[in-house]
Amino acid sequence: MRFLTTQRRTPDERLLWSRDIRFVRRLAALIDGGRVLELDTGTVLVAPADALTDPAAAEVAGAAKAPEYGLVAVDASLPERDRYLVAMSAAVQLSGLAERIGMAQSTQVVQTKMLDYFFSLRRLHKVAFQPIVTLETGALYEYECLFRPDMPMLPQSIASVVQAAINTDRGVELDGYIVATVLARIERIEAARREAGEPAHRYAINLMPSSLLDPAFEPSILSDQVRAAHLVPRQITIECTEQQSVSDIRALQRRVRALRRVGFGFAVDDAGAGYASFALIAALRPTVIKIDRDVVSGVSRDDAKQALIEAFVSFGRRIGAHLLAEGIERRVDLAALATLGVELGQGYLLGRPAADPAPPRKIETVGGGLAARTGRAATRAATADAAARRRPRVPSRA
Repeated sequence: MRFLTTQRRTPDERLLWSRDIRFVRRLAALIDGGRVLELDTGTVLVAPADALTDPAAAEVAGAAKAPEYGLVAVDASLPERDRYLVAMSAAVQLSGLAERIGMAQSTQVVQTKMLDYFFSLRRLHKVAFQPIVTLETGALYEYECLFRPDMPMLPQSIASVVQAAINTDRGVELDGYIVATVLARIERIEAARREAGEPAHRYAINLMPSSLLDPAFEPSILSDQVRAAHLVPRQITIECTEQQSVSDIRALQRRVRALRRVGFGFAVDDAGAGYASFALIAALRPTVIKIDRDVVSGVSRDDAKQALIEAFVSFGRRIGAHLLAEGIERRVDLAALATLGVELGQGYLLGRPAADPAPPRKIETVGGGLAARTGRAATRAATADAAARRRPRVPSRA
């Protein structure tokens, strides 16, 4: 493949793959700087991105019996020996002909390649910080560290990356990289705060429960890693989702207790969204229970959701855990949550994720006593109305 090893390429290229050689050659003839390579499986055209576009390809293809093709961006951040092979594979998959030419891939193979691509872009990925707020006062409690993959040629959410790591048994590798990246970012932030004479913040870092059971995340090792970043364990809350099954609850329980003994906080995420029971949360005894956004949204007008949150509040108090409501976007929901006894909140209403930790928004219904002013009255009325709807009706004797 000569075009993989010839002179240095412009970083702004696209690659087109098709089985129709005449179509590719007609398109190449209209583009300056295009390079064509004929392969057994099809024909490749690499050209400047501003010339090799979907409209240009569609115009050459025509309306009748248009050839099938795949067109993708070439990721210049990859090593030159890899970038065109990766792009060609993506173009073949995009064309819809992969299975016909024997290049179809199993889900696990696709996820393995996606993770390889993810790790090849280590320097591009970002960390965002979203404030978690004490609802009674509106004061900052801590920041959740949200990992943001930057994969230009194959955009993925962090949820997709995590699921791929679970399916391919690479969860520890992924979590190890994420923890190291997040701690390095926090170290720079906290160094600047110390220099400015500002107090230290607390941060929540997401981990898979299965990773916590790995020797790489033993409390002493994780504690040393945190201290190497000039932080202390009490600044860090380890957050795990309840939606990933855990084979050995007792082992996880022991690990969580050990982490808490050295100073780490522990949070269970997405409570109320998955199959995990109150018994699982009780066994782990987290410092924070995060109520899933689907339960939080619309709580002010949903008596069933209010009842569920009341149960979580009571449960949290019995085991000494704070309740945190995720995804708060409406003032009326915020007021309802405060009245129901939820202590902590997170969501766009209180503060959006940002590249640098930003103070939470000042919300009228937060501070000065929880659901202040109209928020309190509205929520009490909504709660009373919901309770009335739950009471059975007595049939009239008339």
